[in-house]
Amino acid sequence: MAKGYLSLVLHAHLPYIHHPEDPNLLEERWLHEAITECYIPIIKVCNNLKKENVDFKITISLSPPLMAMLSNPLLQKRYLKHLEKMIELSKKEVKRTESLPEFQVVAKMYQNLLHQAYLIFHVQYHNNLLQAFKELQESGHVELITCAGTHGYLPLLSIHRESVEAQVKVAVDYFKETFGFQPPGMWLPECGYFPGVDEILRNNGIQYFFVESHGLLYAKPRPKYATLAPLRCPSGVAAFARDIESSKQVWSAQEGYPGDFDYREYYRDIGYDLDYDYIKDYIHPDGIRINTGFKYHRITGKTDYKEVYKPEWAREKAAIHAGNFMFNRQKQVEYFSQFMDRPPIIVCPYDAELFGHWWFEGPQWLEFLMKKIHFDQNEIETIAPSQYLERHSHIQPATPCASSWGHEGYSDVWLDDSNDWIYRHLHRAAKSMINAARAANRSNDYWHHRILNQAARELLLAQSSDWAFIMKTGTMVDYAVRRTNEHLERFDKLIQSLRKGEIDQDWLEEVEERDNIFPSVDYKVYAGI
Repeated sequence: MAKGYLSLVLHAHLPYIHHPEDPNLLEERWLHEAITECYIPIIKVCNNLKKENVDFKITISLSPPLMAMLSNPLLQKRYLKHLEKMIELSKKEVKRTESLPEFQVVAKMYQNLLHQAYLIFHVQYHNNLLQAFKELQESGHVELITCAGTHGYLPLLSIHRESVEAQVKVAVDYFKETFGFQPPGMWLPECGYFPGVDEILRNNGIQYFFVESHGLLYAKPRPKYATLAPLRCPSGVAAFARDIESSKQVWSAQEGYPGDFDYREYYRDIGYDLDYDYIKDYIHPDGIRINTGFKYHRITGKTDYKEVYKPEWAREKAAIHAGNFMFNRQKQVEYFSQFMDRPPIIVCPYDAELFGHWWFEGPQWLEFLMKKIHFDQNEIETIAPSQYLERHSHIQPATPCASSWGHEGYSDVWLDDSNDWIYRHLHRAAKSMINAARAANRSNDYWHHRILNQAARELLLAQSSDWAFIMKTGTMVDYAVRRTNEHLERFDKLIQSLRKGEIDQDWLEEVEERDNIFPSVDYKVYAGI
């Protein structure tokens, strides 16, 4: 029997980007890049492990906005067109690098990866990657969980409990509609916890969630086993905490594996490096230079000088780092198991988008790690949180402290001078939504209900934590401000149309088509029903 457990958790999330009117929106490329570089490689790794009969368990959190985009026919069609364009570019790159053999090795690598992506996305899963995740769940190798409705940062929405309840219930209902079963756990957006949110999770059938390390370490009463065992909240829901040591090894670009000099350099891309006339058909039609995904250099060192990427060197480093990660977890387990009456659990939560996008070799590392754990040792068992709870029912009761995994560990990222202006508008809209929902319960009017359902969608979309995060980080700020304002303006217009009894049906249908997340949403969630 293993001395301890490793629970690897990948949180997959992107904000809801759906603009039928603009096929060339820069922000839509976030989805394209993530599908090619992250989601397909992760699916490929899991399927490879299955074929080789590797016994592994990974928990994957799929946010509702990402689920909605992956299942959207328009976005599926646009991604396929993008992928075909990149395959076309890969052929040109193989030809361009004929006289540059070191570069051509890399060009052929991209060509091969893009062809594999096409086969996985279009041929195997018929453009819907949710089917891939569902199959992995059914095979027992992946535990799928969900996240709050539009990734709203719950501590700052909690001034109205109904807002938090809506974020949670809408997410759970949408997950059940999509996959056909109750999600056992929930990733709190940004690991943002406040005491009492666990009651809302319990009311929606959630068994567990995750917090940042200090969320458990400063719990009341203090945890006996620090972050190496979950706590049972007063509601009965379990809280698992991120392991500090393993997080730094993977997250940190300075101290962690992704910064190794043999790994691919993210910040050199032919979208910027090559002549405009050559690359113009593969960047934005307005001439804006963007990443294409074709990157030919390795990190090399902490200078602007970069040498050619060597795929075989990087692959070898990924294997070495997987072995090092496993060795360190073995030592943790061997040491702490001496002092515990149950096997310690090391919880390693990461953004899924780290694997393949920011850290190109991340999926390779993941595959090596799962194989090494399966074949090369017997001290550690990979496990899902729900499995842990089935095996260990006696869990220390305590209340985690308010916390997040953002900078400084609380709410600084989502509430500072760059973004604090949004909350008075979000809170005002939430109050209006609650009042309108309660009033409408006395009405059976079809249009009233339809308008309020769309108002609920607009409020949920405005509450996405991504907009505040983008404003804070200073990237694509205009888009984040525009999205926040547009959703709030549409919300106000919808509520005003109810009050005035003036319904613009054509405009409503247009908005329903544009902001079409959560087709089955029921505004009554804001009425406490």
